[in-house]
Amino acid sequence: MTDLLDFKPEIYMTKKDFQEIKEIFHTPLNGSYNWDYTAADDKINRLYQLAKKRQWDVEIDLDWSQDWNINRATLDDYSINHHSYLGYAPYANMTDADKLEIQHKFAAWSLSQFLHGEQGALLVASQLCSCAPTYNAKLYSATQTYDEARHVEAFNKYIQTRQKQMYPITPDLKILLDKILTDERWDLKFIGMQLIIEGLALGAFKAFQMTHPDKLLHQLIEKIVQDESRHVTFGVHYLEQHVKGLSEEEIEERAEFAYEACLVMRQRFHAVEIFEEYGWDIDETINYDESVKIRRDFQEFMFQRVIPSLKRVGLLTESVRPKFEKLGVLKWEDFDDEDVSWREAQSA
Repeated sequence: MTDLLDFKPEIYMTKKDFQEIKEIFHTPLNGSYNWDYTAADDKINRLYQLAKKRQWDVEIDLDWSQDWNINRATLDDYSINHHSYLGYAPYANMTDADKLEIQHKFAAWSLSQFLHGEQGALLVASQLCSCAPTYNAKLYSATQTYDEARHVEAFNKYIQTRQKQMYPITPDLKILLDKILTDERWDLKFIGMQLIIEGLALGAFKAFQMTHPDKLLHQLIEKIVQDESRHVTFGVHYLEQHVKGLSEEEIEERAEFAYEACLVMRQRFHAVEIFEEYGWDIDETINYDESVKIRRDFQEFMFQRVIPSLKRVGLLTESVRPKFEKLGVLKWEDFDDEDVSWREAQSA
């Protein structure tokens, strides 16, 4: 039996650790009972009813018999990502076989981060069941916990049966998950998970559909996006009223946390582990990534749901606006994504 080891948050696991250990984290979570069972917030209740209707089963509602074999994939299948790297000498000088191999690795790396992020979301959602203050929020958090478990199951099955390669969690994503999971304030868990990680996941999933050839994966992601949209909506509407009751100092503290979380997550979109694997210069490769319009657009696209959510809840304050402007993502502040509107929930 493998021993459980206690790793400090600032220590990143090696590949050997990733394969052999289970990690313990410590949290001063403050839970709460709520003996008032009246539906005080009808909006959250409608979202809860919608979540019950929209449950799906990984084994039943996806056709895993669909034909796609990674060994028969071609560079044309990865055309967007392939062509965006053709101007980078270390990649351009590879043989076509090596280029195809690294494209498979890029896909495996992204899917691995999706899987790790979903496990983090599962753990946070389970915490919200305990620490969310209201009755309806506890009920909805329970449906989200089940959603996240299903997402872990779905991505894991896909990687194990079709992609067949997995990478460790990136240090940036791990640091943010550690912060969210070990912070005692329930609203920082909402901000970090519901608005930042889930919001960025919506953008990342949609973009990934354009760069991976397997139609089954497209269908899998489409179902997950429907769930994640509800999660972001829950966070926005629950935090909207809460933030209004905070002091100016508390609001600024949370706005700065949101910005720093976005900054950390922005770095996550660089596949540094693969760059290292091939001996590419890390700084040079990241600079190249950020100089290519399609890759720069991809990074900015990730924030199309996060920025309007932060603005709506009151965390896009004047002190952090210049910082987000420097990231080039403020163009999304008035973006209206119907995926996370209340139109569907209102009919539930």
